[in-house]
Amino acid sequence: MALRFPFSSHQPPNQPNKPSGHRHFPLVAAAASIGLGVGLSLYLQSSNQPGPVRQNPWAFASLSFADGASATSVEPKTGVSFPSVLDGTRRLLAAGVRKKSVFGLKNIDVYAFGVYADDNDVKELSKKYSERKENKEVISDVLDQDVRMTVRLQIVYGRLSIRSVRSAFEESVGSRLLKFGGPDNKELLQRFTSYFKDEYPLPRGSIIDLAKEKDFILQVKIDGKEVGSIQSKLLCKSVLDLYVGDDPFDKRAKEDFELGLESLLKT
Repeated sequence: MALRFPFSSHQPPNQPNKPSGHRHFPLVAAAASIGLGVGLSLYLQSSNQPGPVRQNPWAFASLSFADGASATSVEPKTGVSFPSVLDGTRRLLAAGVRKKSVFGLKNIDVYAFGVYADDNDVKELSKKYSERKENKEVISDVLDQDVRMTVRLQIVYGRLSIRSVRSAFEESVGSRLLKFGGPDNKELLQRFTSYFKDEYPLPRGSIIDLAKEKDFILQVKIDGKEVGSIQSKLLCKSVLDLYVGDDPFDKRAKEDFELGLESLLKT
């Protein structure tokens, strides 16, 4: 099922004005150290691809949560800014863009997204390791274990409707539910997509939060208002896999997530 866009011309949308006062990519949000000083035995293996080692533009190994509460990082392609920290302890590890092809002629930027992981939960997870692990294996653990995460979506396409979002999630989340859980999850998918009701407008700048809470509860918020929650490990994994899994919406964001996770584990 294709993502539908209610528009009458093929002209690309105007890019939002880049907020003033922010530094652009690559960005390292740094502040006073909180002196975590935690010795970790786990670290991710570096990529074996040739060329210089790529640095994570979103990493901040010594961020003060108090100072970081108001810090923001800018996704460069769209100019969308994301808080460096959400809910006190969830750090921004990557940001990217969800693009969609229109009539097979061009790609448009639908929304920018930021991926956050809880600092304390990731470090607690790391204690079970005694040796180096591959990136893919660690990310799989982060998705499978009870690690709090948030994917924040900010709409950049001004003519996007909530119906289009619902349709897109039916396709993308549905494919992941099939991949991880088999064909008998239509009711779970319908319950999730039902939260995206026609009554919610989605003008440019609207924010959708998809948050994985403790006990594998997926919480959905639209512009700060909770519209529903479902306890399902399968659904949590299926949603997060869209952004940091094997076939992500934005491959560069997935790579940044790997580097950001490594940076977080080493603090």
